[in-house]
Amino acid sequence: MSIRNFAKILGGATLLSALPAIAAAQDAPTLESLAANDAFVFNTLLFLIGGFLVMWMAAGFAMLEAGFVRTKNVSMQCLKNISLYSVAGLMFWVVGYQLMYNVSGDGAGLFGMPGIMSFGGPSAETGYSDYSDWFFQMVFCATTASIVSGTVAERIKFWPFIIFVVALTGFIYPVVGSWEWGTGFLDRMGFSDFAGSTLVHSTGGWAALMGAIILGARKGKYVDGKVNAIPGSSMPLATLGVFILWLGWFGFNGASQLALGTIADADSVAKIFVNTNMAAVAGVVIAVLYTQIRYGKIDLTMALNGALAGLVAITAEPLTPSVPVALLVGGIGSLLACLTVPLLDKLKIDDVVGAVPVHLVAGIFGTLAVAFTNPDVTFMPQLIGVLATAVFVCIASTIVWFALKLTIGLRVSEEDEYIGLDQAEIGVPSYPEFVAT
Repeated sequence: MSIRNFAKILGGATLLSALPAIAAAQDAPTLESLAANDAFVFNTLLFLIGGFLVMWMAAGFAMLEAGFVRTKNVSMQCLKNISLYSVAGLMFWVVGYQLMYNVSGDGAGLFGMPGIMSFGGPSAETGYSDYSDWFFQMVFCATTASIVSGTVAERIKFWPFIIFVVALTGFIYPVVGSWEWGTGFLDRMGFSDFAGSTLVHSTGGWAALMGAIILGARKGKYVDGKVNAIPGSSMPLATLGVFILWLGWFGFNGASQLALGTIADADSVAKIFVNTNMAAVAGVVIAVLYTQIRYGKIDLTMALNGALAGLVAITAEPLTPSVPVALLVGGIGSLLACLTVPLLDKLKIDDVVGAVPVHLVAGIFGTLAVAFTNPDVTFMPQLIGVLATAVFVCIASTIVWFALKLTIGLRVSEEDEYIGLDQAEIGVPSYPEFVAT
């Protein structure tokens, strides 16, 4: 029975006259509580939706790599991608999250204290669920490892690769991430990387570059001073992979707003979506035009990587630019990636999927460009962030790669490379009807 009906039964005019004051006394804290609850729900929902979109990028990387490698290595790439995602999740729970976010406010702010992640209950202080935050941050960690997988494809053993992923996702990436997102020393000096052009993409790019150099090129790639193209198995699969990655990037950048509890936050997320999309659009257009003018024919692989390079470039700051500026950032990122591909071939660095031009080069450019697209950011902290990441990741990755090479070995035998890793390493051909029996 409502208060009003109860008042009528009692015939209490005095009670009726007091109802507005009673309602006001009750509604004020109720409305405030409802607002806090709504913000908690929407913020948590943003993390969860963004998280599963970024998780879906794992499928995009798998399909992109499956299309870019030869038929005899497709199953291996699929195995590596589902395994690296799983290992990243385990390592980020065991040590990575605390290493990245448990940074002391005193001292140099280099990294946090490692430890197993413990989840708390709902808290109005954070404004979101601990579970949703961990999940969103974990899929970023897995993305870093996915970048490495494609570069070293077709000649690396499975277990050394997985051990490297353990080091990358458990220690190397969390330390770099702590410098900015964990309020470490880069954050204190004014470095800005909204969703990870450097912290995620350049970190993965540097690790991939060191791996490619130490591992060496595939047999037959560089012979007598000539570069021999090694076509992939399926351009439709690679194209599907790029569209999946493009879709996932809306979660990658959009949910990095980290809040959806206000009108302003919702508008910011929408703007991030638009800028993210338009940077990729510009990346494709520039790659198509460049390859047509430069080579006389349009290169589909360049167009696909052009989209990704545009996405990587805008990731460092997708909120503050206008749409024309986002187009410019994405277009320049794509052009730089196109120019880097032949440079790597001149240096005889074999990057199977083009991850170094896309994630490393476009990531560096996007990070430096923030100084010109965000009025609150200056150039020097951006440059220091790029250089600090390069030095640390290159040294740490090189140590791990060399340790693996000198102990259990990195590379399969020449015979195994010839017959393909599907048969030699795992015994599961991707397309058995094309395998001689």
